[in-house]
Amino acid sequence: MISGKILRDAIISGANNINNQRSRVDELNVFPVPDGDTGTNMGMTVGAAVRELEALDDSCTVGEAAKTAASAMLRGARGNSGVITSLLFRGFSKALEGKKEADAADIVAALQKGVEGAYKAVMKPTEGTILTVARVASEEAAASDAADVPALWDVVLTAGQKALEDTPNLLPVLKKAGVVDAGGQGIMVIFEGMGKVFHGEDMIAGGEASPNKAKLSTENAGKGVFTDDLMKVEDITNGYCTQFLINKYEGASAAKMRAFAESNGDSVVCIEDDDVINLHVHTADPGKILSEAIKYGYLTNFKIENMHEQFLARQKQGKSLEKQASAEKAPSQASEFIYAAVDPSRDYGFVAVAAGEGLKAVFTDLAADAVVSGGQTMNPSTEDILAAIQSVPAKTVFVLPNNKNIIMAAEQAQKLADRQVVVLPTRTVPMGITALLNFDPSVNAETNTINMMAAADKVSTGLITYAARDSEYDGKRIRKGEIMALENGKIVSTSTDITKATYRLARNMCKKDSSFVTIISGCDVSDEDAEKVTEIVKAKCPNHVEVSHIRGGQPVYYYMISVE
Repeated sequence: MISGKILRDAIISGANNINNQRSRVDELNVFPVPDGDTGTNMGMTVGAAVRELEALDDSCTVGEAAKTAASAMLRGARGNSGVITSLLFRGFSKALEGKKEADAADIVAALQKGVEGAYKAVMKPTEGTILTVARVASEEAAASDAADVPALWDVVLTAGQKALEDTPNLLPVLKKAGVVDAGGQGIMVIFEGMGKVFHGEDMIAGGEASPNKAKLSTENAGKGVFTDDLMKVEDITNGYCTQFLINKYEGASAAKMRAFAESNGDSVVCIEDDDVINLHVHTADPGKILSEAIKYGYLTNFKIENMHEQFLARQKQGKSLEKQASAEKAPSQASEFIYAAVDPSRDYGFVAVAAGEGLKAVFTDLAADAVVSGGQTMNPSTEDILAAIQSVPAKTVFVLPNNKNIIMAAEQAQKLADRQVVVLPTRTVPMGITALLNFDPSVNAETNTINMMAAADKVSTGLITYAARDSEYDGKRIRKGEIMALENGKIVSTSTDITKATYRLARNMCKKDSSFVTIISGCDVSDEDAEKVTEIVKAKCPNHVEVSHIRGGQPVYYYMISVE
């Protein structure tokens, strides 16, 4: 027998497993049209139940755990594969209703109910998909004489895997692409995560395959993409994937709504519970569907996507994966950066330009994916910056040039890149650090661009360097080798003593409203000298100002000073 706690933990483990592996499942997506990303949709569907399941007490019953999961999944279901997944778990809810614990026979009944509901909800069930995998697993489980749930689940996993491997024999489009069905793979990933808990092992933890740094696998590069010999973009007649919830009025008929959707589109999946109808349809006219749906209740959770655009994006993704695969096999000797295809689940990435191991480490710690070596006297080329941009597998890559002489090269790279690039015109390293610290993943690229640059522009940058030649500036003679102090690009004083020049510049830059001073020491400064300078600056600045030191290791500048 399994308890409610075990079922609860098993579903959470399955949700974590699919979310950890969603990119791998997304790559397989070829059937029947490029309808979003299967792994991502299934991950979001099952993931919708995690928070509510985690709120359940350990003393919950299997009936309560199943009902909580099914209800949350119905509302959070995305895409065809996600809706079908929610229906499979709805079967658990119906079969386990009112039960405190569940034995092997109860789980068989739960699987059968789920498969039955999924087949009924799909307008034209197609074999060789998630439906087949779930059905075969359910049938083999029913025919087995497994005595307990762990043994039964082993049957489910073995039968499901065999059915998954057979999907290319049932669907020529899969065979031609050289992949198994994405939805079938997704449900097996969920079932594997559940099986760990049924066997008494630890739950699979979330975030084990972090989307932040992960590159897409190139094992099947380009195989999961519609190429011209599989399908053409003009073959998509119902070009809008439309999905939403109808919060039902009294007497609302899901059957009537489904019939209307079937006569005005395809790939219809319609499911309901006591309160809502979840409708998924591919249609040429989303407005027509919405106008009819509003007669049945008020509408929420809209998702309308243009599948023509998705199709073209997946073709581009295929070419990128092939390029990544060849780059990994034969990396370019000219660049330290290896080309990476865009990961559709990864929104943002960062490239910074900086010289010195210490500064490189600072930017890496602040989530920069790639740091291009460069700065004053060693400006990287457009090609260097482009290679770094295209090594970051994100849909939008922010570039921080951190030097006014590098901004233009970054802007040229922006035009050549095969992904969206935002160049933030940071003129100094302190501006770049502050810009990164003010990134907010919850807002869009445009808002981040405004906010990050607004913060960066408030930073004052001081530089301590030396005169490379004899010259005259602002009526002053400057001799070669003399120490120069610059504030926001302008020479403010000269000296023969690096320490004095540094603390005087820092003190003068400190204003009444300043809160932070950061001293960044260069490669020609010892740790002992840097600590001494930092202590003097602390003594010279007002008490409310926080002074810190970073070992930057940069050439040219003995010290960089950031004042905020």
